Amino acid sequence: MSRFIEQPRYACALGALQSVTGIKRAVPILHSGPGCGDKVNRLLGQGEGYAGGNTVPCTNASEAEIVFGGEGKLAGIIEGAFKVIDADLYVVLTGCTSDIIGDDVAQVTAQFQAENKPVVYAETGGFKSNNYVSHETVVNAIIDQYTDKFKTGTRPIRHLVNVFASLPYQDPFWQGNLEELKRILEGIGLTVNILFGSASRGMQEWQAIPQAEFNIVISAWTGLGIARHLKDKYGTPYLHFPYLPIGGLETSRFLWLVTDFGKLDHKIAGEFIRSEEERFYMHIERTADFMLEFRYGLPRRFYTLLDASYAIGFAKYLLNELGIIPGRQFIIDDTPPEFQESIRWQFENISELRSAQVEFINDGGAIQEKIRNDIHKRSRALIVGSSWEKDLARQIAADLLIASVPMAHRLVLNCGYAGYNGGLRVVEDIYDRVLDTYK
Repeated sequence: MSRFIEQPRYACALGALQSVTGIKRAVPILHSGPGCGDKVNRLLGQGEGYAGGNTVPCTNASEAEIVFGGEGKLAGIIEGAFKVIDADLYVVLTGCTSDIIGDDVAQVTAQFQAENKPVVYAETGGFKSNNYVSHETVVNAIIDQYTDKFKTGTRPIRHLVNVFASLPYQDPFWQGNLEELKRILEGIGLTVNILFGSASRGMQEWQAIPQAEFNIVISAWTGLGIARHLKDKYGTPYLHFPYLPIGGLETSRFLWLVTDFGKLDHKIAGEFIRSEEERFYMHIERTADFMLEFRYGLPRRFYTLLDASYAIGFAKYLLNELGIIPGRQFIIDDTPPEFQESIRWQFENISELRSAQVEFINDGGAIQEKIRNDIHKRSRALIVGSSWEKDLARQIAADLLIASVPMAHRLVLNCGYAGYNGGLRVVEDIYDRVLDTYK
């Protein structure tokens, strides 16, 4: 039985084209129907990257390709992309039509791979999964078909790590988050392959993936499939930190876990962490007078409509460092059942004194109705969600922090919510919206 989902907050499997766009000098090539890439970009995109948005090469499969097959047309599009787009990696992604009719995309790309062209493919027919899952599919495809050719030696490079965290564009703050995560990990003595975004060295990092001493997954569940694949393929161990660390407490906790896991120098790590904590809490202390003066007009309860990694990270930070009480928390990333119990445990143990109620639901209309029914008996509320919640926040006189896609009412360049700097940005963004309501 089919079910209508109101207000979608993620894309189909083909949405992984945004993951490719997030790689420096990488180009997605779509073997799909016309309009598929544009729909993904309109939901997830703020910017087109090196060759994204409307510049993405596409076969625009029509009735002719469905009847007679589209392999010949795909080969022509790939060859044309090599001629007109100067890139370091070309990633062929399939849509629903090509996967349904059974085009042999592997055979088509193999012709170019035999000529040592930097091209890989991944099956991402939209009906197969969502873009959280297909992100792993695409990354693993790049590792198997491109990265593996550059494996040299048998010993890993000391203190070199691969980091798998924010999904490009699905996380609107992915650039800033990855920059901050790389900064703080380098601060404790690591060399970081961040792989995506402006902080990455592009394909040089992707080629060095097999040489990493260990991998770090900063996510509730997305990215674990990549880390497990690398462990099976190269024997690389991995550390799983199941949410985005935001603010002083959780960022320091994260860095100490990495320090112990990687057997890093405790003196170097400790000096960096203490320096960052001192700077972070100096800025927080400056807000003490403001918090006291406006305490009756500040939000006292918060609701999140976020993916699991963000929901846990925000909940811990808002409760344990800003003192805002959690209301019902809604996770909207269609979390696979095998990960839900561990996520529930995180909310049940969000602090020593409190727990939070969490629901896994991806229907935005149903979530908003639940909040409406709950909010009338509560004090002033904060909603951390997307542009879909703008009308809801106005109706119930709540403050809204837009932190998830779709994001139609703010522009994000390189700001992020991860780490020490991200924690400060959260405070600024929340209370900027609060003060905007005062007349």
